[in-house]
Amino acid sequence: MSSLDWIVLSGTVALIVGYGTWKSRAVRDVETYLRGGRDIRWYAVGLSIMATQASAITFLSVPGQAYEDGLGFVQFYFGLPIAMVLLAAIVTPIYFRLKVYTAYEYLERRFDRKTRQLTALLFLIARGLAAGLSIYAPSIILSTVFGWPLQATNLAIGLLVILYTVSGGTRAVNQTQTYQMIVILGGMAAAFGFLLHRLPPQVSFGDALGIAGVLGKMKAVDLSPHLGTRYTLWTGLTGGLFVQLAYFGTDQSQVQRYLSGSTLSESRLGLLMNGLVKIPMQLGVLLVGVLVFVFYQFHQPPVFFNQAELERVRATPAAPELRALESAFAGAWGDKKRDLEALVAARHDGDSVELVRARERLRAAEARTQAIRRDTKDVIGRAAPRAELKDADYIFIRFVTDQFPAGLLGLLVAVIFCAAMSASAAALNALSTTTVIDLYKRSIKPQASDRHYLRAAQLFTVFWGLLAVSFAASAALLDNLIQAVNILGSIFYGPMLGVFLVGFFIKWVRGTPVFVATLIAQTIVIGTFLYSSIGFLWYNVIGCAALVGLALALEAIARLLARAPEPHPR
Repeated sequence: MSSLDWIVLSGTVALIVGYGTWKSRAVRDVETYLRGGRDIRWYAVGLSIMATQASAITFLSVPGQAYEDGLGFVQFYFGLPIAMVLLAAIVTPIYFRLKVYTAYEYLERRFDRKTRQLTALLFLIARGLAAGLSIYAPSIILSTVFGWPLQATNLAIGLLVILYTVSGGTRAVNQTQTYQMIVILGGMAAAFGFLLHRLPPQVSFGDALGIAGVLGKMKAVDLSPHLGTRYTLWTGLTGGLFVQLAYFGTDQSQVQRYLSGSTLSESRLGLLMNGLVKIPMQLGVLLVGVLVFVFYQFHQPPVFFNQAELERVRATPAAPELRALESAFAGAWGDKKRDLEALVAARHDGDSVELVRARERLRAAEARTQAIRRDTKDVIGRAAPRAELKDADYIFIRFVTDQFPAGLLGLLVAVIFCAAMSASAAALNALSTTTVIDLYKRSIKPQASDRHYLRAAQLFTVFWGLLAVSFAASAALLDNLIQAVNILGSIFYGPMLGVFLVGFFIKWVRGTPVFVATLIAQTIVIGTFLYSSIGFLWYNVIGCAALVGLALALEAIARLLARAPEPHPR
């Protein structure tokens, strides 16, 4: 990166961290530390909710997801608006009426302490792992692309997050997330504009979308009924609805965001804002990935986007085979570009017959380049058995580093840092709050001063931050990062949502049946993950349905046994 890039990056990060620390400098009591003072307006609540969900993984992985698979990932969010309406209408008023710090406090009032603490523990496991992944994901990619030391990058992100989260708790997170989200949206808008600028003069935005459509990148809705298909209309409206209800209704990292609203109305408006804005925002990020794909139809891309792995293979006996594949790829890409130019000319001339022929030639040429990419991955895998062969997470950052001018590159790296810090800070804040309120204060130190709990919350923030950095330091890159995070959440969210649904709507079920049902349902979901090929969004439906069904059955059995007559002594 140039000096200007470093100035933009360090200046943006320093200003946001400094602002958050300064604005939360007066936090002196546990109420403000954990709930932010309950004075946040609806737009700040909405931006904070969006920033918590939009981790760095979103801006590294989603464009790569679109580059390879098109717009279909947007279906993951189709259940979000429905979830936001349901949460605003039903769940948020309950939390406000009970004046809870965490969502899990409600479960003890409705069931018992063991159910509350088991559900809190599931959250701590899921979010603790995800916090480490939120730090690790940008670190490994930035370190690979820029040559930065991986552990130093992990540590830098982790320590920055710990610094301002410890200093101001929820208030610091809320204050910084608003500006982080502005930087994120501004950076992605700049990337979108730059991509349009870099298209050839004869290629309009409509032409770009037409090219993407011919090559299968514009299909945003899939009506396929197959359970093994990850992203379809049905998985989005069912599994997606369940995961959004669970994430925003039971995950403390999100609940804590809207519990900081100044009134119930402000919190509801923040949730509804998220429901309205999230899908267009996500579609915009996916569209950036589609435009990167179109850009590389006119400018030759690398045969493999992880440059570090390519360099390692060039130092092995497989180097001649790799060079041959790179040469073949360049030739196939050149042929494809000629077919592409013929398609654009046919579009402009209105020649429908030639347009049909050009489409078929272009699809065949694309298939040839993809086959060479697969062969290249096979060579890399044989030459370097421990190499990461899935390069989707490197596509966007490789485009940024190769093509962006000085200054704009620094802004996009700042976007990645801001997103990483935003999601990680919200996670650490929520992990600390849950640990203090649901475990430490409830079962370990129930009678202590406000100052004691404030200090405990700060220490637990440091603990979870260091644990996340440690996990990030030892993690391995999993498939596409955005999918890895969503799979991790889906493993735990179904049973968690089921507990709350039983609590809200099935009043005659008691604590012990729900507690046992939670253990069994979580085991079922883990077994489904390990031993089936069902799309991960269905894990949420399976876990939730299993818990509700088991809780009803166990409660019915318990009541039958309670009514059974005692045997008469002989």
